[in-house]
Amino acid sequence: MSLTYVIPDIHGCSDLLSEALAEIKLRSGSDAGAIVTIGDYVDKGPDSKGVIDRLLAGVDAGWKLVTLKGNHDDMMVAALRDPSKMAAWMGKGGDAALASYGGDPAAVPPAHIDWLDRLQLMHVDAHRVYVHAGVDPGIPLGQQREVTLLCKRYPTEFSDGFGALHVVHGHDNHPDGPLLYKGRTNLDTLAWRTGRMMVGVFDDDRPGGPIDFIEVKRSPAGR
Repeated sequence: MSLTYVIPDIHGCSDLLSEALAEIKLRSGSDAGAIVTIGDYVDKGPDSKGVIDRLLAGVDAGWKLVTLKGNHDDMMVAALRDPSKMAAWMGKGGDAALASYGGDPAAVPPAHIDWLDRLQLMHVDAHRVYVHAGVDPGIPLGQQREVTLLCKRYPTEFSDGFGALHVVHGHDNHPDGPLLYKGRTNLDTLAWRTGRMMVGVFDDDRPGGPIDFIEVKRSPAGR
């Protein structure tokens, strides 16, 4: 059985990311699969730099790692390339991200900025669409607007996916989540504040939502 493990909004929590990757490896045994991270690597939590360093290091041979872009990743790139956008980024948690680099925008490695900028907006397999925020069900996937993929919030109790494809997303945090619907799964549990991250486990040969979860926890950050 081939599995895909989905890690939601990390927001500077390198400890939770490392624990999630370790638990995935432990759970999978010798069966390599795919790991999809659905964006928001930076801001709010204490170690944005460590998160990016860890993801840049990659995963074990045989595994596939897909890293998607979130709206906070996009904001960080925009602010570091255009100082007029710095204040807006600071107000959205960018202060914590910048602090992880020593507080100096010039100290952010160009390789980190370029990596964030080149992240994919969406990943599609046989049964699912993986995206940071969501998709417009009335528009072909190839014509989706970037702002939709990065910033969409579904109406409460909206249960559809994208046709026959199940949508796996984060962005719209629910501390008591994940939220499971017929056509979509929202994995964002506000991990940077709650200290609780839920990794979704999906069967690549079976349509629909997750077949299991991996929960990683630590003490609340108190922010």
